[in-house]
Formats: sequence, structure tokens, C-alpha cells
Amino acid sequence: MKKDCWVFIETDDQNNPRNGSVELLSPGREIADKQGGALVAVILASEPEKTVSEIKNLNVDKILSVKGEEYTPYRTEPYARILVDLLKEEEPEALLISATNNGRDLAPRISSRLKTGLTADCIEIGYDEEKGNVLWTRPAFGGNLMAQIICPDSRPQIGTVRPGVFERPEVSAKEAEVVAVDRHVAEEDIRTKVVEIINKAADSEADITAAKIIVAGGRGLGKAEGFTLLKELADCIGGVVAASRPPVDEGWIASSSQVGQTGKNVRPKLYIACGISGAVQHQVGMNSSETIIAINKDPDAPIFDIADVGIVGDLYEVIPQLIKELKK
Repeated sequence: MKKDCWVFIETDDQNNPRNGSVELLSPGREIADKQGGALVAVILASEPEKTVSEIKNLNVDKILSVKGEEYTPYRTEPYARILVDLLKEEEPEALLISATNNGRDLAPRISSRLKTGLTADCIEIGYDEEKGNVLWTRPAFGGNLMAQIICPDSRPQIGTVRPGVFERPEVSAKEAEVVAVDRHVAEEDIRTKVVEIINKAADSEADITAAKIIVAGGRGLGKAEGFTLLKELADCIGGVVAASRPPVDEGWIASSSQVGQTGKNVRPKLYIACGISGAVQHQVGMNSSETIIAINKDPDAPIFDIADVGIVGDLYEVIPQLIKELKK
């Protein structure tokens, strides 16, 4: 058993790396160093060269590049089969996978075939150097508490991690060793075929995990129409709209826009919390934002404890003034 930590780098249909996967190279580096092993990135794509070029200087020790037309677009069977084979051969200690739709499909297939544990939807990763176990932290019981999970009896230790939890690693002078892996799955052995890919409509929700500026609304909005005001503010500053859990539960906004333990983790340059009290379940999803501005009528709202700028007032009075000034 090697002490290596592997990170699966997911690519999109244009062979570009997904941000959530690249972010995992940061905790992967820490785990590999504490284990005394190498950080290995694994790519399966029809044109992996684009992704190799982007990550080879991100403090990675080795990149396993598997090239084949059967790997784009994503299908479960070829990915699961090849990764399981490679994991059996190389026997790393841990495997990190981004908790995207594809990652959530792939990870349980791998863990089941390898008869090892899987911790899903993690928001924090640690490492027990004494016992050699990865410490996976994830929300439990509807986000009301945090559970720390270990996999002491089987390897590799596998976890999916929410996008937006970790910072993308900085470029280093070190260049990874790139190993081209010649592995293929015959088309007749793949049980699924992609007939058509239907992209979301252009006016559908933005990806809040990739946003640099977020304007988020909470219960304090009082009504669904409040998000129209937030959208106007977001448009003024090039941002996107998000929400805490209560507006989602009320049906005022789609669940894909939810930030927090039971939603998504974000780390924008600017996060404007409007009518959000700031319960810990919400804070864990956005407290890594570079700058936080809070607008709330309650001067004792917990959100002010983590805000860089706090505005005590009625958001329906404050935000129109902000918009007026921004449009000057």
C-alpha cells in the first residue's frame, strides 16, 4: 500500500478541468505530505492535454493522463472501470473526488467495487497522523450537526468534497511528472450511450460556486418578490443571487442557489447578506468569502460577528439607496 493521495480531476465536455476538482489539490497536498507520499492527479478525457497543462504546476507530484474518445462526455462505466483498475494496481491511501453530479455518481461505484468506505459531501478534511486516517467532516441530521467520519479498516479512503470549500492552489515552480496511461474500454462493453446533451436555458440559475460576487437573501426578505430587488443589485455589480435555507424552503428561489450546510459552499470576493440572520448552518457555507457585507434590521444578528461591514437597517430602504448610488 502506497502512502499516496489521489485527486480525480473531472473535466467538462470541452476537456476543461472543473474548478471543484482543481481545488482538491490543496487538501490533497496536505494529506500526501502528512502521509509521506505523493500527490497524484488522475485525468480521463478525450483530450487530457488541456487539463494537464493547467494543473501540472499546481504542486502536484504526478499526473496520470488517460486519453480516449470513450471518456468524453462522461459515462459511468468507462470511468468506474478504469479508475478501479488503476486504484487496485497502485493502491493509494486516499482518493478525493469533487461532489459534482458526476462525482456523486462515480464515487459510490468505485467504493462498492473496491469494498471500501465512502464519505459523501464533505465540507472539511483533516488527517490523523498517529493512526493514518483521513478525517472527513460532513453535515448530518439535516445540517443540525457536523459528523467526523473515518475509514480505519479499508483502503483507499474515499470522499467526495463540496466545490467551493477549498482555495485553488497557487502556481509553483515544481512541474509534475506526466504519465500517459494507455487504457481503453470498448464501446460494445459500455452499456450507456449519450444520444443528446441538452444544455440549460441561458436564463437559468448561475453557478454560485464559481461567482466572484454574491448577493444573498434570507428570511428577512419576507416575500419572493424581494429577490427581484436583490437581482437588480447583483446586476449593478456583476454578481449573482443566492439564498439561505428559509427562502428555498418557502419556494421563493431554486435549491441550486442555496448556501450553507445543506446547500453549497462558496468563497466569492464579495458576499452581501441581505436579511440573513447568520445561523452557523449558513455561516459554514460562506464564511470563507473575502469580504462580507451584512444588511439586517437586528443589530444582534450573528451575521454581524463575521461581517467586514455591517449595516443595521431595513433592506428595503438600504438596497434601493445602494442601487441609486451605483447607477450614478
